[in-house]
Amino acid sequence: MKDITSRADIELLVNSFYFKVKKDPTIGYIFNDVAKVNWDDHLPKMYSFWESILFNVASFKGNPMSAHIVLSKKTTIASEHFDKWLLLWEQTIDAHFKGERASNAKQRGKNIAGVMLYKIQNN
Repeated sequence: MKDITSRADIELLVNSFYFKVKKDPTIGYIFNDVAKVNWDDHLPKMYSFWESILFNVASFKGNPMSAHIVLSKKTTIASEHFDKWLLLWEQTIDAHFKGERASNAKQRGKNIAGVMLYKIQNN
């Protein structure tokens, strides 16, 4: 396996990850039924989000924290949801990639999940 080295790799990672998310019984309903995510719109944003994080490229514009806080007003979002999100994220990375940037993606995912959960619980 190779490391994450390009936007194409990020697209593979994000697409594979959200394929699992959409079907997951713990968190899928949040995306499908509560947020009613428009995947054609959301996925390119996520490509840019992770490209910005992993490659230090300023391609993402948006405020994911505020979007998640608004969503948390519509349904309960608890540690079990973030734990599942993180598990699927790490499993997806491990299925496709290995290396320094892959490890960084897992660590950044863990950090993001922790900060979002904290801000949702304390908002």
